[in-house]
Amino acid sequence: MDLLIELHPQALRIAGLLRARGEKVAVADGATGGLIAATLLTVPGALDFFVGGGVVYSLRARDVLFALPREAYRGMRGASEDYALLQARAIRDNFGAEWGLAESGSVGGHANGSGHPSGAPAGRSVAALAGPGGEHTRVLETASDDRIANMAAFTRNALALLEQELRG
Repeated sequence: MDLLIELHPQALRIAGLLRARGEKVAVADGATGGLIAATLLTVPGALDFFVGGGVVYSLRARDVLFALPREAYRGMRGASEDYALLQARAIRDNFGAEWGLAESGSVGGHANGSGHPSGAPAGRSVAALAGPGGEHTRVLETASDDRIANMAAFTRNALALLEQELRG
């Protein structure tokens, strides 16, 4: 709850920018576990600017949410810029929004010491945005294995990218 309270003012700014433009965003939360969407939904009347999205935490979720053939991911790894951009485009297009925001990362703290399936180091996140202003990414490397702190940092990074690009 503290994170949502902290990020609420930023969500209000993002909502104002999207509403002023008459545009909407769809979100694909990855390692953020739904925190990006949850933050935006702290704004009353979020339906004005938020279409929806989902948490993409398995191959099955990815296949259902993005409806892309597995070949679309050929040569890509999770927590990479091309992978996150593909997801940002797909969530935007599938949800009929002007903007698609996606996050793909490795939060750390994996069970039994196993790492991210792609081999990405703990603490790596890529936020990707696809919209009228083009396509943009922001990479974050925390070098931390603190799962909860990384989820918060990854959420901040993704929202900062969205706000920055909406401001132009």
